[in-house]
Amino acid sequence: MSIDRIGEVEGEGAAEAVTTAATATTALHYYSIAPGTRVNVRSGPGTGYTIVRVLAEGSQVPIYCQTPGTTVSGYYGTTNIWDNIDDGEYISDAYVNTGSDGYVRPHCS
Repeated sequence: MSIDRIGEVEGEGAAEAVTTAATATTALHYYSIAPGTRVNVRSGPGTGYTIVRVLAEGSQVPIYCQTPGTTVSGYYGTTNIWDNIDDGEYISDAYVNTGSDGYVRPHCS
């Protein structure tokens, strides 16, 4: 259930649905992007996708899932892992401090 649908939940079990959604949101970890870096957010997992916005220096992002894409060399090394940070928004994992050179979240479906 997505967060924007909580208001639509009615009847028995509504409190449980709200609690479950709230718990899922608060349990999500935010990761820092590379210091002194502005990061392009793209519409897909690669440099060939459109830039939809730019993250400011010092930003922190959630990672919902990760997927392979264009290989990028950045602050934290070279990788083909792309992080899904919002609906239709991806950034290269080469600019995210996850503490790992591999996947830290589930693969995007």
